Amino acid sequence: MLIDASAAAVRLEQVLERLDAPGRARLDALLADAPVARTVVLGVMEGAPFLTDVIRRDPLRLIRALETPPLLHVEGLAAAARAAVKAARDESDVMAALRRMRSEAALVIALADIGGVLGLMEITGALTLVADTAVAGALDFLLREAAASGKLILPDPETPGTGCGLAVIAMGKHGARELNYSSDVDLILVYDREVAPVAEGVEPGPLYVRMAKSLVRLLQERTEDGYVLRVDLRLRPDPGSTQAALSTAAALAYYEREGATWERAAYIKARPMAGDIAVGREYLSDLAPFIWRRVLDYQAISDVHAMKREIHAFRGHEVVAVEGHNVKLGRGGIREVEFFVQTQQLIAGGRDRDLRSPRTLEALGALVEHRWIAAEVRDDLAEAYDFLRRVEHRLQMVADAQTHTLPEERAPLEAFARFMGYADRDGFAAALVERLQRVQGHYAHLFEDSTTHPCLQGELNFPPDADDKPTLGTLSRLGYREPVAASRTVRGWLSGEPRALRTEVARDHLIKIVPLMLEQLSHGGDPDGALGAMDAFLRDLPGPHLLAALEHNPDLVRLIATIVAAAPRLGETLARRPSLADALLDPAFFDTLPDEANLTQRLNDLLDAAPDDEERFDRARRFRQEQHVLIGVRIVSGTLPAARAGEAYARVAEVIIRALHARVWARFKENHGSIPGAETAVLFMGKLGSREMTAGSDLDLILLYDYDREADGMSDGERPLQGAHYFARFTQRLVTALTSLTNAGKLYDVDLRLRPSGRAGPVATRLGSFANYQRTEAWTWEHMALTRARVITASADFGLTVQQVILEVLANPRDPRRIAGDILDMRRAIAAEKGEDDRWNLKHAAGGQVDVEFLAQFLVLVHAAGHPEIVDTATARILSVAGALELLSPEDCAQLSAACKLYQDLTQVLRLAIDRPFVPAEGSQALKALLARAGEMPDFTTLDAHLADTQARVRAIFERILESAAG
Repeated sequence: MLIDASAAAVRLEQVLERLDAPGRARLDALLADAPVARTVVLGVMEGAPFLTDVIRRDPLRLIRALETPPLLHVEGLAAAARAAVKAARDESDVMAALRRMRSEAALVIALADIGGVLGLMEITGALTLVADTAVAGALDFLLREAAASGKLILPDPETPGTGCGLAVIAMGKHGARELNYSSDVDLILVYDREVAPVAEGVEPGPLYVRMAKSLVRLLQERTEDGYVLRVDLRLRPDPGSTQAALSTAAALAYYEREGATWERAAYIKARPMAGDIAVGREYLSDLAPFIWRRVLDYQAISDVHAMKREIHAFRGHEVVAVEGHNVKLGRGGIREVEFFVQTQQLIAGGRDRDLRSPRTLEALGALVEHRWIAAEVRDDLAEAYDFLRRVEHRLQMVADAQTHTLPEERAPLEAFARFMGYADRDGFAAALVERLQRVQGHYAHLFEDSTTHPCLQGELNFPPDADDKPTLGTLSRLGYREPVAASRTVRGWLSGEPRALRTEVARDHLIKIVPLMLEQLSHGGDPDGALGAMDAFLRDLPGPHLLAALEHNPDLVRLIATIVAAAPRLGETLARRPSLADALLDPAFFDTLPDEANLTQRLNDLLDAAPDDEERFDRARRFRQEQHVLIGVRIVSGTLPAARAGEAYARVAEVIIRALHARVWARFKENHGSIPGAETAVLFMGKLGSREMTAGSDLDLILLYDYDREADGMSDGERPLQGAHYFARFTQRLVTALTSLTNAGKLYDVDLRLRPSGRAGPVATRLGSFANYQRTEAWTWEHMALTRARVITASADFGLTVQQVILEVLANPRDPRRIAGDILDMRRAIAAEKGEDDRWNLKHAAGGQVDVEFLAQFLVLVHAAGHPEIVDTATARILSVAGALELLSPEDCAQLSAACKLYQDLTQVLRLAIDRPFVPAEGSQALKALLARAGEMPDFTTLDAHLADTQARVRAIFERILESAAG
């Protein structure tokens, strides 16, 4: 459904400028014969810049795509690429051949998908064929290269993979032949030492490890032809301490020793697809007993449900947001369909080989045939899966980006809805939400129908005088390492030791939820530690109010257990102010986050109803606490990505400061009168300015003012004040309103040190003085801080004037050498003061958050004069614009952007969870699992390795760019 067909047609004409007359005649004839094809092509021009660029680079690609049946065309491209790679003289020939295959295949498959010519499995199969061809072709080239250098003696040089000893195992969607349009490929490379045909004196391990690294480079390094595939090797055993390729014996030993349930699930889709296929098949055959267990023991069933809770930590809501929804990982998304299938495959696949299909839709059919699910469930999930996968593909066609998230604003979502073929945003939203809710309903039903509740399989009794032996056995089976200590803790609760449990009524509430609580606490990997956290939570409770709510809301029990185990700092907040938990029972809790208008209305209603200033300030504090708890709980429960939490915290702060600024200003003028032309503006700086706040962020503020220059500057109230003193006093009043400790606690800590001259300067600054200082006296670090400045409250005209001053200062031409030298000096000083060796000090570690932010600020300061569009307060957006302007290479931009997101996501979790530096050896398993989820890694070990690798890459980029600029 086109938005502007004429504009799309004009763009098509521009794209085809390089097409010669005969070619244009062929294309015109094709489009005339097939009006639908013309509509599809115009849709690409309007909605898919990446595909548009593919056509622009070689317009004949479009003609070939329209002339040949798509599957036949893709097969032809694959065959041509195989021949080109076989004839290649060097790596550059290989890389060019594979990239050209991928680009044209992407266009062909996208046109077939948009035009409805191919079904979902045909589309994913074609995408997988391209990936298989690329991986196998690149590996064959490397094998031939190793043979030519005398390191390998290949049994069959015509088919280098045969007998080479090294197998490439495709995992995930690649293994299942279900690749999405812009997917990573998850690979595991294993070799058999007994088979490896290495020359005398050559060790197979180092040889195959170098080959694995070269394989990744051949596929994912960007050239003028783009890239082929992003490769991820982190599904291999213990990626933090193993090489890129490992022996089959070492891999099998790992899984036998410590393989996790998520790794069993991952291998459901495994497939040997390149290199020595025989070695790969034997490896998977040897691994089968690990994956498919004929009898699932008690703990395995518990693990399956713990895996589910990692994704769907808290059920019970039905409303799903559309803007910003992640169709893969979000509620009702693709992952829930896949997990619905895999959960039952792990339970029953050991007994029934027919349930082992790696393909999601085939497995759904098998589950129906073997009476595990009803046919209606299969039909619902299959149709929703098909729809959601097409949405995913269409999202990725836009810019060839590995994204699964819908646009967060209505206007771009409207455009995407048209690209999906809908008349408008609301039509698409209705279709999407209907599928998401359908998936969510079946997923929740599977959870509810589970009969594997461990507490129902054993006794749980806690007499006051002694431990109950059957209960100790039940606790042990639940995974408690010290069942006697666990029993003693619960008996202490039931004897009334915590003050909230001193009444019989309170203890009656508790005894009814203890079984569910103990079961839930057992899921995080450290039941004893989680129970200790719950003990602290109950002992902090001021009264029994929350216990009644817990008895009547078992979902809240599960949620509180998750919170205290994974985020004790948040648990402490709930324990000390249990009334905040009432908000968690609101049916709208898991609806979309309230927007700025909604928050403003709620807060104004609260403040306007307050009888006096003291109560007004208390209400503002309770409002902030409640909103922070709701944001934090959404992060812990998995319903709010950590990446969006910074914006949510900043939005709350903005609303509160605007509301208090208006009221403090009005009350101040009642006491001291007005000055003609008086204007004030609050500038947000730091994390607040960049909308990257965390749960514990201070507020970095600057207050600017101005007034009529022809006035004498004296206010006209009963207690008049002179200009500068007037605005300084107002600033102090505003800061007091934000920082004073009341019965409801503190609102925020405020830091004014970023104002001109820091502590030595006045607390409020006249705009002219501010502008002059920034132009003539400010240090480089102050201009760096200014890159995050954002006007949050001011009249429209004054706010615009302030913003113009900031833009003018930032756009002033600067010497890159001096700026780079200053930044390097600052970074060294910070390292000397704070240290940079602890990688979990995410801010200050070498290659950490400071390095990314300093680079972004460097780019703004040295390029804003020529590229004013780079001025932005958010680090991620600065990096994105810098990449688009080619001020950063695509590789550096991608690496820095990914690092920025990773650091912000992990910081959100850590600030929410604990109030001290994070030491991995001391962290709870629940917190580590939460961090792994935030970092989108399968476990903490993998996350730790990924973090180290990311920091090393960032530091290398930081030093290369700044040291080069500094000369």
